Amino acid sequence: METKLLRIAELAKFNPKMKFTSLAHLLNEQSLVQCHNELPNRKATGVKGTTKEQYSENLKENIEDLINRLKVKSYRPVPVRRMYIPKLHSNKKRPLGIPEHEDKIVQKRYYENIKHYL
Repeated sequence: METKLLRIAELAKFNPKMKFTSLAHLLNEQSLVQCHNELPNRKATGVKGTTKEQYSENLKENIEDLINRLKVKSYRPVPVRRMYIPKLHSNKKRPLGIPEHEDKIVQKRYYENIKHYL
């Protein structure tokens, strides 16, 4: 995995105008399971209410399905659950978006891929 990322980074440095259309080729079961495991436990749930523990019950099948949807470009993130939390030292509230657990996995994976370019 690191070798692929390093090669992409080299290409980007050598040709800054090069456009990368997809990072789907970097997705695999091992990397997504690692992202799932790194996410904190007992966090707020998204619209569907899926917890990390519930997602873990069928982890292999869930990850395989997720990879398939990502590669065929049929993956669609679920709208975030909107909550309003109080602002510090104010009576006003600010919006907070809470994504679904599976969307957190994808966000973490893509962020880890692109942070090498920054």
